[in-house]
Amino acid sequence: MKIAAISTSRIPSNTANSIQVMKVCQALKQVGNDVKLWVPKFKTASWLELAEKYGISTPYEIEWLEFHNNLKQYDFCWKSVQTGIQWGADVVYTWALQAAVFNSLRNKTTVMEFHDYPMGLLGPFWFRIFLHSPGKKILLTTTRALANGIQERFHLKIPEEILQIAPNGTDLERYQALPHSSEARFQLGLAERFTIMYSGHFYPGRGLELMLGLAQALPQFQFLWIGGQDEDIEPWKKRLRTLGIQNVIITGFINNARLPLYQAAGDILLMPYQREIAGSSGGNIVKVINPMKMFDYMATRRAILASDIPIFHEVLNNQNAIFCPPEDLNSWIKAILTLANNKPKRDKLARQAGKDAVLFTWDNRASQTLAKLRTIAY
Repeated sequence: MKIAAISTSRIPSNTANSIQVMKVCQALKQVGNDVKLWVPKFKTASWLELAEKYGISTPYEIEWLEFHNNLKQYDFCWKSVQTGIQWGADVVYTWALQAAVFNSLRNKTTVMEFHDYPMGLLGPFWFRIFLHSPGKKILLTTTRALANGIQERFHLKIPEEILQIAPNGTDLERYQALPHSSEARFQLGLAERFTIMYSGHFYPGRGLELMLGLAQALPQFQFLWIGGQDEDIEPWKKRLRTLGIQNVIITGFINNARLPLYQAAGDILLMPYQREIAGSSGGNIVKVINPMKMFDYMATRRAILASDIPIFHEVLNNQNAIFCPPEDLNSWIKAILTLANNKPKRDKLARQAGKDAVLFTWDNRASQTLAKLRTIAY
């Protein structure tokens, strides 16, 4: 099958959405398709650069298209659909609703992947056009909650035959031979101390305030904060200095190719999301968030300590993670101390998380999309 993937993400960049796009395209290629990705031309990169930044190994073609800033990438979406059709695509797989509409109005088969509700003034308008357009289609959402929310918001029922609930995933093979946490710390030049790790962006709602409180309350432990843009990191570094907190290491952005080793350096892995979570484009995504780190954490086979918010229970449970109320610092302190002093419990959680991660690989996700496509007879 020839799959034209179309995304408005900046590639290359450090954004989570660009990482997700690159992982999805690799998986579609790995399960036997001819894949080409079209993205707007902000800047370009060689495959070697992309492989390091995104932790991918299976090459596929990428074309960067020129666009006009004042047209808000509508011209890019139109041009990429036309180019994909000329390329001979059987399916357009896209994260851009305008591209989905343009392709479907041509009576072509479309996979539209949603991570949030149709946004902006025109989002609902484009969504309704897409739903009623003639082309065969699949609506893919990363959580069941998002699919339910879309149906409630738009007062409609999405037929199950065109709906795919597809959580994000992990590259399981990259996590199969990770060293013990002590060895990982040695390889990274970190101090040999019990380590509590967080990886991800430093956007509001990610739990940085809570982690600051944990570092203050638990000076006997080492905290490893991985990720973040420079402009987001600097205020936290300043606060740590002002408060005299010396047990926190902030690495900045780490290329995805090296991320598993850094995650393996943790004895406990944190997901301290709050009840209001800002997405990269704004808004509160707490009801629909499906962070990629969750699946990588599971594959790392370490104890996971997560905020007790409903959406995480679509994947995590009491056998593979421990949950704490996001607003209750003392609960987190108690949970960390319990885990730190109970290695058998940590190991049990870690083993179960590793077993469950097998269900959430990018390749499995792509295979399920292909199976769904066959049922709608593209």
